[in-house]
Amino acid sequence: NLKISAGAGFIVALSGDIMTMPGLPKVPAAEKIDVDETGKISGLF
Repeated sequence: NLKISAGAGFIVALSGDIMTMPGLPKVPAAEKIDVDETGKISGLF
């Protein structure tokens, strides 16, 4: 079987029982996490 990954610009050949992992975003969610001077964490959800 062939799987087209149009966003990445390539074709993936799958054989047998293979599980593929999802792609990652360009900007990690961890960049939105912040801790203020009182220790309050924001940006987790």
